[in-house]
Amino acid sequence: MWGLVLFAALYVVAAVTMAPAFLLAIAAGAMFGVWEGSVLGWVSATLGASVTYALAHRFAETRFFSWMARWPRVAAVQSAVASEGAWVQFLLRLSPIVPYVVLNYALGLSRVRFRDFLIACPGMFPTLVVYAYYGQVVGDVARVAAGVQPPMGREYYILLVVGLIATVVASVAIARAARRAMEAQS
Repeated sequence: MWGLVLFAALYVVAAVTMAPAFLLAIAAGAMFGVWEGSVLGWVSATLGASVTYALAHRFAETRFFSWMARWPRVAAVQSAVASEGAWVQFLLRLSPIVPYVVLNYALGLSRVRFRDFLIACPGMFPTLVVYAYYGQVVGDVARVAAGVQPPMGREYYILLVVGLIATVVASVAIARAARRAMEAQS
């Protein structure tokens, strides 16, 4: 039990310090297997994301960020992400291109509602499954024969394609919402 608590605490620290949290997700797969490692990774990543959101949200209330938000493009992107709510955040979470640690801070700074932020967190699960899968494969290979490259199964390619499609959909949705926000300010 203490191992799970320690793992979650390390994940929170990684999220806040912008350390590569994906390494912990891989370790979860190696230690606990694909599904248990994925669930542990998701719970830990959601806790880490929530703490990061809280810190970034506090910073968003500072004078510096208020000054930055006066720039039309910054305001338009901020408005676009906030107005599209959980859906765009969910798509961004699905994307394998958008880094977890950067996204947590960016969403906290964009002043999205915490409820929407939390609703979007299941979007991290497919990526965490892939990392846990890698971890399990690496763990199995290390036990059987050192030096063998882990195979990429069907799940890896399915999740990669879904993630890339989500990236395109999120990019289009954010661009459209930003354009509408800029037109509304004109």
